[in-house]
Amino acid sequence: MKKPPVRMCIACKNAYEKKQMLRIVKDKDGNISLDFTGKKAGRGAYICDSAACIEKCVKNKLLNRNFAQEIAPEVYDAIKDQYANRQD
Repeated sequence: MKKPPVRMCIACKNAYEKKQMLRIVKDKDGNISLDFTGKKAGRGAYICDSAACIEKCVKNKLLNRNFAQEIAPEVYDAIKDQYANRQD
């Protein structure tokens, strides 16, 4: 029996099973978005499926470090909005 893949949250640094996490993906064109399926092509960063971790990611600009580039504030706002709209 295989072990399920485990990923670490970029905000709280806790490890969880991959399917319990949200994936933030940067595609080859440099567009960054939430990947609810976990299957989009591109470089991924994982975050807990919680409002607190999303807020910490936005507040501390954690994607700048993970994607090794400056991320525009509009991208963080878009991620926050995508998460809020999904929860409805």
